[in-house]
Amino acid sequence: MIHPRPVGLCLSLFLLIAQYPGDVHAEDTSYTFEQLLEDGGLVLEKPADFIIQAPEVNDVLSYEYAIKHNEKKLAVRYAIRPIHMVEIDYEDPHNAAPEPNHLFPMLFQSLISDFSSGGSSPSNEYSASDAKAKFNADWAALAVMDVTRDFTDEYDQVLLLALHKNNASDAYVIVLFDEYVNVKAEINTVLGSLKFN
Repeated sequence: MIHPRPVGLCLSLFLLIAQYPGDVHAEDTSYTFEQLLEDGGLVLEKPADFIIQAPEVNDVLSYEYAIKHNEKKLAVRYAIRPIHMVEIDYEDPHNAAPEPNHLFPMLFQSLISDFSSGGSSPSNEYSASDAKAKFNADWAALAVMDVTRDFTDEYDQVLLLALHKNNASDAYVIVLFDEYVNVKAEINTVLGSLKFN
């Protein structure tokens, strides 16, 4: 379940919570990862040299699929949030509730805050043409930061790739590592592993 924090002055004027029915946590068996991929219009090509791990419960973001490099200190978590599962709890008598297809930039900023252990968290949005070419997405963005111990105590850094396709889903690829230079090639491969149909 994602509980975005209010971002900016206009968003701080009302309560906005995006929720997913059934709270798709790692321990929840009501939706399989394969069902979420299908519902979200996504395909995953598991990178070579990675082994599947069981998802672990954490206080930052539930995810449904996890892999770990079989030699290098590198792990990846995948979280899929189909748009049709989004419920918006919105309290403002003067305005209409936001449309689920318009939440992704705010959710991305909220996740950066949630994943970060503090300090700088540089982020960058892909151009619309690059998002389409690389992921068949309507929007995509990356952020890198020191990762909070609330998510993992095994890795120092996290690279968060966020993808959105209208009327399909939001998807997150969470890449965990210590030294970027040691896993640069593998990260580049991982970033191309999840795409929209």
